[in-house]
Amino acid sequence: MSEAMVGADIAWIMACSAMVLLMTPGLAFFYGGLVGRKNASGTIMHSLMAIGVVGVIWVLWGYSLAFAPGSAFVGGLDFFALAGVSAEDGGGTIPDQLFMIFQAMFAIITPALITGAFAERMKFSSYVIFIALWVTLVYAPVCHWVWASDGFLFGMGALDFAGGTVVHINSGVAALAAAIIFRKRIGFGSDAGTPHNVPMVVLGAGLLWFGWFGFNAGSALAANGTAVNAFVVTNTAAAAALVTWVAITWIFGKKASVTGAATGAVAGLVAITPAAGFVGAMPALIIGFGAGVICYSAIVLLAKLKIDDALAVFGVHGMGGAWGALATGLFVGWGYGALGDISRVEQIGIQLIAIGVTIAYSFVVTSVILLAIKFTLKLEVSEEEERAGLDVSQHGEEAYMS
Repeated sequence: MSEAMVGADIAWIMACSAMVLLMTPGLAFFYGGLVGRKNASGTIMHSLMAIGVVGVIWVLWGYSLAFAPGSAFVGGLDFFALAGVSAEDGGGTIPDQLFMIFQAMFAIITPALITGAFAERMKFSSYVIFIALWVTLVYAPVCHWVWASDGFLFGMGALDFAGGTVVHINSGVAALAAAIIFRKRIGFGSDAGTPHNVPMVVLGAGLLWFGWFGFNAGSALAANGTAVNAFVVTNTAAAAALVTWVAITWIFGKKASVTGAATGAVAGLVAITPAAGFVGAMPALIIGFGAGVICYSAIVLLAKLKIDDALAVFGVHGMGGAWGALATGLFVGWGYGALGDISRVEQIGIQLIAIGVTIAYSFVVTSVILLAIKFTLKLEVSEEEERAGLDVSQHGEEAYMS
């Protein structure tokens, strides 16, 4: 191992990689508690399968498409099956293979986030095909645009510290496409959508919150002050959004919603993600407050439009990620970091371009993938299978025996 490697940085990013992986089981609990009891196992399986399928794809070709030298739009296949990706040396203070596995955890959770949009409806076999295609055709290219040194958004100076565009706008907009393409759940607008297990939702949110410290602070790629700041602002924004969401439900619903508190915390975590390395605590409070208001309003609007985004993925991740990406331009250098050599107006313009192209690309390509599956292999379970629940119809295993 070369002298450029730093033991503290290696230990920190290894720990963060494990923390980010834990977020996907956390998401499984979060989503699993939000759906009906007949779909708990099936919903959890969506997240587990993402770990398996994307974990294999990332090693074979996903990492290469995202980070190998290539064009401004996608990487080449120089790193296919981790060819030349060293466990001993790298371009910074951690080995390239450690950077690869840290990024793998981001790639795993991103398609898992989309599953909340089509909860209780998708054929499992079609789901497996979808995530394989989506991580290859959507996630890896957008990742290359934003984080690879030859990516066009990276070259423009777009700021995305830990995945506001790559992870959250990307998955949130894909979820919107899915919500439009899939048929509505049976009972949508009446009895559909009531969480069957609120403690499970809170457990999932807690695991997500814990793992998010690795997600954001780990994106410093070193055990340094940037990691410390990211850790602090991550907690601050989540807390502010939680309080905001509870206040809104208290005002309009006359009750302080437990599920709302958990959802609000996740919205705050989403919104601070792109800004975590660029802003201090005061902007984090504003970002968290904005996430509570904006994400809650987006969920209400989609319900009024009768779009069945079952677990509010677009509202929380799509809108939360877009607000966070814009807020990064608004607040970069306030309390931490620096604006750089361009004006704030120019930076905001670049952020808007990054938001716009990510929305357009994710929506169009996700729609093409889903429609191709819909008209060839079939996307949805039958109404009879939906009534029986995915636990039985797709997996033959009920979450609850009584």
